[in-house]
Amino acid sequence: MNRILDHQYMAERLESLKAGIIGGLALGLAFLITSFVNTLVLAKYFPILVSLQRDFNWYWLMSGAIAGFSGLLFGVTYRYIIRTDQNPHLNSGGVLAFGLVRGLTQIEGLNASSTVLPFVVLVGESILWFAMAAIALDIALQRSWVKPFS
Repeated sequence: MNRILDHQYMAERLESLKAGIIGGLALGLAFLITSFVNTLVLAKYFPILVSLQRDFNWYWLMSGAIAGFSGLLFGVTYRYIIRTDQNPHLNSGGVLAFGLVRGLTQIEGLNASSTVLPFVVLVGESILWFAMAAIALDIALQRSWVKPFS
């Protein structure tokens, strides 16, 4: 009996790992896209958002690694959140929870400015990252690349 349970647990862990890898890759890609958009578009045309501009250095690489790791954790958790339910509130709640936590913690590190726009962009960016990861995971679940948690 332990042998059957061990096999089932290992299969579940493997599915969670696959979900985590997909979430991490999707969030890493979202990080790259938004970094380039912030640097090439927003900071150029909206001077108030210059603080969001990211230079390619060790800090940027560390931010990307943290974003990818956050995506891995999100992917594993998202698989358990949605299970086999068809409840859209669970999906959006998971995205908002992760996005708000990441976005609001980024605000902590910024210097207070006279406008709230950079803070709104950071929080919106984080929510967008996790929404993109959720879409990637939903596609993976629909195509049976990852099995939902029952």
